[in-house]
Amino acid sequence: MQPKVGPFEDLKERLIREYVKQTWNLQGAALEQAIISQRPQLEKLIATTAHEQMPWFHGSIAREDSEPRLQGGARTNGKFLIRQRDTSGSYALCLLHEGQVMHYRIDKDSGGKLSIPDGKKFDTLWQLVEHYSYKPDGLLRVLTEPCPRPDGETGRPLLPPDHPGLASAFHNAAGGLLSKLKTVPILGRKKSQGSGSRHNTTDNLNTYETRAANNQIDSKEAMPMDTQEYLSPYADPDELRSPTVDRSHLYLEDGELGSGNFGTVMKGIYKMRKIEKPVAVKILKNDDNNLAVREEMLREANVMQQLDNPYIVRMIGTCEAENLMLVMELAELGPLHKFLQRNKQTTIKNITELVHQVSMGMKYLEEHNFVHRDLAARNVLLVTQHYAKISDFGLSKAVAEEQNYYKAKGHGKWPVKWYAPECINYFKFSSKSDVWSFGVLMWEAFSYGQKPYKGMKGNDVMQMIESGLRMEAPQHCPPEMFDLMRACWTYKADERPGFTTVEPRLREYYYDIAQ
Repeated sequence: MQPKVGPFEDLKERLIREYVKQTWNLQGAALEQAIISQRPQLEKLIATTAHEQMPWFHGSIAREDSEPRLQGGARTNGKFLIRQRDTSGSYALCLLHEGQVMHYRIDKDSGGKLSIPDGKKFDTLWQLVEHYSYKPDGLLRVLTEPCPRPDGETGRPLLPPDHPGLASAFHNAAGGLLSKLKTVPILGRKKSQGSGSRHNTTDNLNTYETRAANNQIDSKEAMPMDTQEYLSPYADPDELRSPTVDRSHLYLEDGELGSGNFGTVMKGIYKMRKIEKPVAVKILKNDDNNLAVREEMLREANVMQQLDNPYIVRMIGTCEAENLMLVMELAELGPLHKFLQRNKQTTIKNITELVHQVSMGMKYLEEHNFVHRDLAARNVLLVTQHYAKISDFGLSKAVAEEQNYYKAKGHGKWPVKWYAPECINYFKFSSKSDVWSFGVLMWEAFSYGQKPYKGMKGNDVMQMIESGLRMEAPQHCPPEMFDLMRACWTYKADERPGFTTVEPRLREYYYDIAQ
């Protein structure tokens, strides 16, 4: 039997959806992906700011000003308000009892928890109000009726001048909704068994706590939705989609982002109807032997143009000019493994967030019958420290829905250390073989960019796998994540989990450690 969801949970869910809709103008699949990927950050944002819009929060008012507010109008026992005492996070709960106003100090401890003296500790004022509306638990009586603020006043608290909350888009985004929602705590009603808040917010150091009103946020703090790369540029109906890019609208910058057998990758700007979009441009080098490489690049472009997901690098178009060029979204921080090699201070929570995003992109590919065939940390690019995208679809294949796998004609230049046994033994590729590769990618991520099977040759790796051995857990890797890697390395493909199983497992662990 499922536990009942507390009123705060129901309201919080509506607030999150409304906030994401209005702040980033998202709907449909893009909205759902944003909420799944960023739920812990969004929950903290809502839980720590939503009280400012509620009728029982009166902001920074003096003790003597609170009493006439409570004693005016109906003098209902349990009528209450909360006021802010100072900028350090101290509040007061003011409660009407038998015509007298009682004042209870609400202090914030070093961990950010809120409580009345010797009382139960809470993460948010929301939870505190909900709790005391069901039982007095140290108060003279339960909270029954919010004291409304005088007309024209808001509950905005006193904030220091440099507090990021002053620029929060939340007040604009959710203010209208809050005044209409009926799902507030039903004060004075006995709480049913098993209900209550499922997600608690304990992480006091939250870089996502508020969003700047103009969304110009430092990339270290930005959510994926804050970037130009979250939605396709063609999500705007005024931007007409075309498979080709006009060379006169494409400006290449000096310096290479990378290079390979095909040629180079340059940074550029693509001038669209409404925006100038930063792009990565894959340029085929001119030589006499590039026909096969050209065909491979065009195949890659064809695959990418069929995909549209926030966690996959999108193809903007191809350009036939002085060279063949593939114009793609820019992920400026580069490959995941190199980023982690340079940034050893990256937290396990941050790594889990990025790996979870990759699993969301792979789940999308699985649902659309695409096999990547080259999933590795080198082919995961970072837009920001908190935003990963899958790239490099040169080996990718669409598979027939009734077949579920692709059969290669023979060995090529394959990344054997990332390949499942059935790929090597039978040339058979499927979403399940991508899951095996994903397990290796996870190992790379949690080892901070180390090479898998270091010092071993491909044949040695295959012998090791055939004998039932697998890589050891990276140092400091959470056991839950290594257990998932091991599941991804299940020998038989039909016993291996799919991304529809892998993604929720990663999601659940990420939510747990991000709370």
